[in-house]
Amino acid sequence: MMIIDTYKPRWYTEEVEALGDLVRRFTAEEITPNQERYFAEGATDRALWRKAGDLGIILPDIDEAYGGSGGTFAHEAVVAHELCLAGDTSWRPGKQIHVIAAHYISRYGTPDQKRKYLPKLASGEMIAGMGMTEPGGGTDLQNLRTRAIRQGDSYVVNGSKTFITNGSTADLLVLAVKTDPSQKARGVSLILFETATPGFRVGRRLNKVGLHGSDTCELFFDDCEVPAESVLGGTEGQGFFQMMKDLTYERTLVGINCAAVMEHAYRVTLAHAKERPMFDKRLIDLQHTRFELAEVKTVATVTRVLADFTVDRMLDGTMNTELASMSKWWTSDRQCELVSRCLQVFGGHGYMLEYPIARMFVDARIEPIYGGANELMKDLIGRGL
Repeated sequence: MMIIDTYKPRWYTEEVEALGDLVRRFTAEEITPNQERYFAEGATDRALWRKAGDLGIILPDIDEAYGGSGGTFAHEAVVAHELCLAGDTSWRPGKQIHVIAAHYISRYGTPDQKRKYLPKLASGEMIAGMGMTEPGGGTDLQNLRTRAIRQGDSYVVNGSKTFITNGSTADLLVLAVKTDPSQKARGVSLILFETATPGFRVGRRLNKVGLHGSDTCELFFDDCEVPAESVLGGTEGQGFFQMMKDLTYERTLVGINCAAVMEHAYRVTLAHAKERPMFDKRLIDLQHTRFELAEVKTVATVTRVLADFTVDRMLDGTMNTELASMSKWWTSDRQCELVSRCLQVFGGHGYMLEYPIARMFVDARIEPIYGGANELMKDLIGRGL
């Protein structure tokens, strides 16, 4: 049942709905029963990726010619929605980064790069990550310290990255480097970096506030030699502009995720309020609880409508940086606020990590930060005023 009981967005076709049903079953059978193990181990396992690849749900909107399912952004949106609605915080973050990396290759890669990597990414044979953030660097992508210096038919990569999702499991990184240190934006390139390359090493898995089932690591590159044809698209100096264009895709997905998590938070809180005894009644029988949940449902509904609007804009090709930035900052801020209010309804139980609402609370805090901090989102919007 959706947050608005009779509501069905325009992009939710029969085919998209069927994919959503498939993802819901896959999550119930393969992810939810293993969440505690993923939390304990700090990562999901490769068998899960291969099972998802066999079902065609890893890259649903990548061209069939390259191993994808040949769908549209709506197909990726429904996968993200269902994973969040089921409370998956283990595979879903890594899957999203994997999808984003694949889209860089799909959009900007040479034909050889697409043929080499996309089928393996779609099948789950290879796992991908994005190597952008550096220690002390944050979202300042023009001043990267990781270097890739051309030497004959190769580039030699030196530097480090941090906060890298899929860091310990990735076979392939879309790696942001400086190929011309004398330039700012025009000196940035993206390298398709295979992690089997000598000189590459994974540092510690980082001890995060939330998303404990998703691995996040430090990465180090010490004189790593990669072929010259590893530059994404085959041309140096395009990396910054490629990142700026593709961040719209990522930020739109963040809004979809946030809307689904808010709906999930509302559902589990409503169920708790109907079951929890309080003053010889149920918690839901108290007027204050009903007022709280009325506001929660309203905010979650408005957020879902905004998320659906962004899907429509992606499908008709009119999505832009400004709207993606508005969606990303507003939905992620509202998610943090709404989940906190829901946790309060649980009282002391909400502070216990055995309750889903507690995990939603700690997991939510990253949303206003990754994909570009919300302060940057507001600045991007403000530049167009």
